[in-house]
Amino acid sequence: MKTRISELLATGSAGRGATITGWARSLRSSKEVAFIALHDGSNPSGIQVVAGRTLDNFEAVCRIGTGAALQIDGVLVESPATGQQWEFAANTITLIGKSDETYPLQKKRHSFEYLRTIAHLRPRTNTFGSVFRLRSKLAHAIHRFFADKQFLYVNTPIITASDCEGAGELFRVTTLDAAAPPTVQGQPDFSQDFFGQRTGLTVSGQLEGELFAQAFGNIYTFGPTFRAENSNTARHASEFWMIEPEMAFADLADDADLAEEFIKYLCRFALEECADDMLFFDRQIEHGLLERIQRVAAADFARIDYSEAIDRLQRSGTTFSYPVEWGLDLQTEHERYLSEQVVGGPAFILNYPKGIKAFYMRQNPDGKTVAAMDLLVPKVGEIIGGSQREERLDLLQARMLELGIATEPLAWYLDSRRWGSCPHAGFGLGFERLVMYLSGMENIRDVIPFPRTPRHCEF
Repeated sequence: MKTRISELLATGSAGRGATITGWARSLRSSKEVAFIALHDGSNPSGIQVVAGRTLDNFEAVCRIGTGAALQIDGVLVESPATGQQWEFAANTITLIGKSDETYPLQKKRHSFEYLRTIAHLRPRTNTFGSVFRLRSKLAHAIHRFFADKQFLYVNTPIITASDCEGAGELFRVTTLDAAAPPTVQGQPDFSQDFFGQRTGLTVSGQLEGELFAQAFGNIYTFGPTFRAENSNTARHASEFWMIEPEMAFADLADDADLAEEFIKYLCRFALEECADDMLFFDRQIEHGLLERIQRVAAADFARIDYSEAIDRLQRSGTTFSYPVEWGLDLQTEHERYLSEQVVGGPAFILNYPKGIKAFYMRQNPDGKTVAAMDLLVPKVGEIIGGSQREERLDLLQARMLELGIATEPLAWYLDSRRWGSCPHAGFGLGFERLVMYLSGMENIRDVIPFPRTPRHCEF
């Protein structure tokens, strides 16, 4: 039976015999001994395999190429080398899959830009091994957090007829002939399409999630979302994953409480359950990362009204690239200033002008603002956005009319306000942005296995 390298090292039992498998990261040899850096994806460091001349196929082992797949039988022994406690003394080495000199990962270090061009191989590198182990464990932690709080997990539609944000940035889903679609008055006739109407890939599961919250109380979605936004920034991707909880009988304060508890939980989880990978990130990606995450995990998150935030920015004496005026949305430079300079830690900005927020957000009594919140954290700015939803049918209809949003396609959404409506709230957390924040990685393309961005869909 095969043993994972991480399991073998965790036992710390000298003389333990085992069979391990993996890929050769590097090989150096002399006349008497060969050293193979073997990785199986279970930990950041892999293990050093030592093969002596007594090995039957020693000469062949010395010619093994970087990237080759191996099976090795041997024993765990204490290492005389500095920087490692254990190594694996090989009794037999079997070449499972050969690799030649054309293997692209011959060097120890490659730029992230280059590795994006070979995304099918980059998981074999140290950095991306740590990134995708962290991503996997965080996904489990997210489900555990909500399961422990008795939230229902809901799979909301990937193909949808509604545009939650109203920005019109949906990828269209159609079976109509692209070269010669049926038309009505010069426009494609979607009544003849597969679903009988215009459909696209979802930008959010929120609206559907609200329906389930008003039946089960507390729910969450965690799935892929899509946005056809022609943006090439380091923070935007065309396909990404979102975590979106919704709570019935909850207001904006409850929403902020849940978001604070959630972020602290994930920070603690990463520090405790992903310690080896987090140490790698601290040493290789962002010096001081562990201290930054520890501070967030232990912080009391500040809560600042949007109007106060604008006043603080205007009185700061700082020259910003973007204007600071009441009624304008906050830019990343403003968000970072507030969290890093004003608060010195995480902060919720509450009650934004309704003119810059979505139609479904609850209108405040002042008639100018809505019960919206953004969670700002040092280094990146906004990491969570949420709101209390407008549960009053008349005000929701009036807001949709004001914004020119057709009510008929969202009749099902309005029905939820007709029968048993209650105050409810929720938020969205982009999974990739969470991984970026906890790992120190600075480009969203480097925290998702196969990035989808404008003019890039290789796989």
